Amino acid sequence: MVVLGLILIAAGALAIVGAVFTAEGTVELLGTDISALALFLVGLGSGIALWWGFSIGKFGTKRTLRQRRESKQLSELSEKLEKHEDERGDDVKDDRSNW
Repeated sequence: MVVLGLILIAAGALAIVGAVFTAEGTVELLGTDISALALFLVGLGSGIALWWGFSIGKFGTKRTLRQRRESKQLSELSEKLEKHEDERGDDVKDDRSNW
């Protein structure tokens, strides 16, 4: 897996270098004429923005799920504690009534 990852990184870097140094001509983007290099950089920036967005969303989802799980565990423990305290309180009352 590490080797495959390194090969993909090298191929991506080679493609970027090739695109930057061989870009020629102009294209129209949203009604504006821009160079091929600028279009490549816009695409690169868009890809990075999407990647960051997915990363932040993934992090937020994991955090929210962890907080929900912890909250549920705390609620269950609180219920058990209250139940135990109620049972203990009943035992103390029974002991006092026997005196």
